[in-house]
Amino acid sequence: MQIKIICGQIEVTPGRPDLNFPKILAAIDKARTQKADILLLPEMCVPGYLIGDLWEQETYLDDCEYYNNEIIKASKDICVMFGSVAREVGKLNEDGRVRKYNAAFAAQNGKVVAGYWGHDYVIKTSMPNYREFDDYRHFYSLTKLCAEEGHDVVDALQPLSINIRGEEIRIGLMLCEDGWTENYYLNVPQTLAKHGAQLLCNLSCSPYTLGKNRKRNRLFSAQAKEAGVPLVYCNNVGIQNNGKNIFTYDGCSSVYNSTGELITSAEMYADTFLEFTVDTTDGSISAPTTVAALPEEPESVYKAIRYGTDKFLKQCGIKKMTIGLSGGIDSAVTAAMYADILGPENVLLLNLPSQYNSETTKNLAYQLAKSLGANYGVIPISQSFEHTVEQLTTTPITNLGSGQSFTLELSTLVKENIQARDRGARIIAAASAAFGGAFSCNSNKAETSVGYATFYGDICGALAMLGDIWKHQVYALGKYLNEVIFQREVIPAEIFTIRPSAELSDAQTVGKGGDPLVYPYHDYLLRSFIENWHKTTPADVLRWYKAGTLAKELGCEEKIIDEIFPTAADFIADVERWWRLFAGFSVAKRIQAPPILSITKRSFGYDHREAQLTPYFSREFYQLKEELLNK
Repeated sequence: MQIKIICGQIEVTPGRPDLNFPKILAAIDKARTQKADILLLPEMCVPGYLIGDLWEQETYLDDCEYYNNEIIKASKDICVMFGSVAREVGKLNEDGRVRKYNAAFAAQNGKVVAGYWGHDYVIKTSMPNYREFDDYRHFYSLTKLCAEEGHDVVDALQPLSINIRGEEIRIGLMLCEDGWTENYYLNVPQTLAKHGAQLLCNLSCSPYTLGKNRKRNRLFSAQAKEAGVPLVYCNNVGIQNNGKNIFTYDGCSSVYNSTGELITSAEMYADTFLEFTVDTTDGSISAPTTVAALPEEPESVYKAIRYGTDKFLKQCGIKKMTIGLSGGIDSAVTAAMYADILGPENVLLLNLPSQYNSETTKNLAYQLAKSLGANYGVIPISQSFEHTVEQLTTTPITNLGSGQSFTLELSTLVKENIQARDRGARIIAAASAAFGGAFSCNSNKAETSVGYATFYGDICGALAMLGDIWKHQVYALGKYLNEVIFQREVIPAEIFTIRPSAELSDAQTVGKGGDPLVYPYHDYLLRSFIENWHKTTPADVLRWYKAGTLAKELGCEEKIIDEIFPTAADFIADVERWWRLFAGFSVAKRIQAPPILSITKRSFGYDHREAQLTPYFSREFYQLKEELLNK
């Protein structure tokens, strides 16, 4: 028999079951019209997933339960499988809160198809508690429930029996992490297959990460092949956040046959249906559509940033954006992206020169604004900066204990920060309020890593759009915008070639000095500190340097290391400098930084949890340092 299945890759709005419910009903009606036997919908498609401690509100859970029941009632002449929260009244978790499960419901003809023993739903077995996930804070797992009730979790993992036109079909229903089996002691997909599942269905709420789909395909392909049964992965689209990180959900739902071959997949970020047919006699899969192409960098980065930023702005009701335009690559890419998203008429670009800004960068800022057709203004800060310096250096400060008076002395660094704050906290913030909407944070990930930004200056704003991509990725995104999106030189060519500089002092200009970070090297060094799953430490860096494998380990070019570090002492001093900043005061800046749109496999914020500590160097580091310096 041929069974028609539709995977509903719908957009889920976190914290709004009242908005998700009509989308789900519309999907059911559409799937029924298209003569589908089974409609699959994503994990937590009723309540959303990343909703903080909204999970602790009983009235919210009441509403989710109500919508769950209404969806079940709507399952006339179709089988609907969907993810939502399930509550078990009368039982408590260890923390005293009401018992909740991340659950999957299967309904047909207005009735629930039985799940785990004594429950009308399937309970998630594997609880992710890493990166942005915090499932054990809110949900009880099937593993813990079985231990509590004296059952073997392996015996509990049974396929659901669904009757389709008089024939019984056994479906192994699981939720997201249940399929990510590489580091779990229990292999949920294979257990379901051993218990007779004819089809494995993974309902997911899985956020986008650059390159993650390659791992998804490898993992699910291997599962289907090992189990010898087809597998479908049903993901949602949209954005969700945990306060500090905004995650995009790319969908990319996919179907694999029993040999592990990817048969069909849905377009990235598309609110759509993915349709396929299963032959119950031999398990073969057929589909009217082929595999959707997965974009590579920088297209993938562009799609994620544009989609996530657009959704975030609409969620917040932001229709206009004000951006400080320096003439450098970060502000140029930020301006071009917002013009692309909001339209140039809704973007205000402000160039805020001091005495240290070159004619080159001022001209480049103007050329960019003109190319975009955005609103543009020049507001010099020299006068206000000098006034602030005069006030601080001439105002007497009196020690009221001793009666002695003194005046403040301002270092070059303090004067640099005054300019940055004058631009951000005074002018850009006020202009944004007058223009309407919000203002942007232009910082990239390298700058954020070492705190190369000023409190309440260039590290403030509504959103750090580029906060999870490295400098070299910003350059690549800028070229992609010119060549593909605008198909003309919106970002002037010289912006890609001038040396990056904050232009805040005589020693730090485009012509001389420039940024202290040498991005072709430091991008990769700093990336290893945060994005490696087993995080790199200074000891690892010295060990690789000593062995001559540093460039290979970091992924940078060999020649750049030799060019910037004539001696081992220079190299070690550089490592110590940036590690002290990365692990030191920069943490405080990151904590207070705007929300970051997450792109990479570890982004600052809740995805990379930090405490404010003093920098630590291991015993191995000091041993290697001594060996290298004495060599």
